[in-house]
Amino acid sequence: MITRLAHINIVTADLAATERFYCDILGMTKAFDFVKNGVLCGFYLAVGETTFIEVFHDGGDLPNERPLLRHFCLEVADIDALIAAVRGKGWQISDKTFGADKAWQAWLNDPSGIAIEVMQYTPASNQFSGDPCVLD
Repeated sequence: MITRLAHINIVTADLAATERFYCDILGMTKAFDFVKNGVLCGFYLAVGETTFIEVFHDGGDLPNERPLLRHFCLEVADIDALIAAVRGKGWQISDKTFGADKAWQAWLNDPSGIAIEVMQYTPASNQFSGDPCVLD
């Protein structure tokens, strides 16, 4: 039922430096920006096909010794079927919600507490349109 890794999420104290590293050094392409209250607060980096790295600004001081990973996301073809299957096996998963990026999402945690997002894209999803994703 899982089709591929959709994206990973990282935080940074310096959006510009992070964009330069991934785009200029590694050759990735910025897919779209996240904008909150008119201010850039993050962006998506295209990794290949429908795989991305999601970057958000963290206003605090971040340690340089270790990268921060908030969650990872798995793309699914049928989010309703996945939710039913997970619940059918006795595991907790959130109800699906329609995200600001115009994709369906649900959340669960692995046994260690790692947050996992499952996502089903729609034809209007920002991951395809490249339009800015405006957050509330």
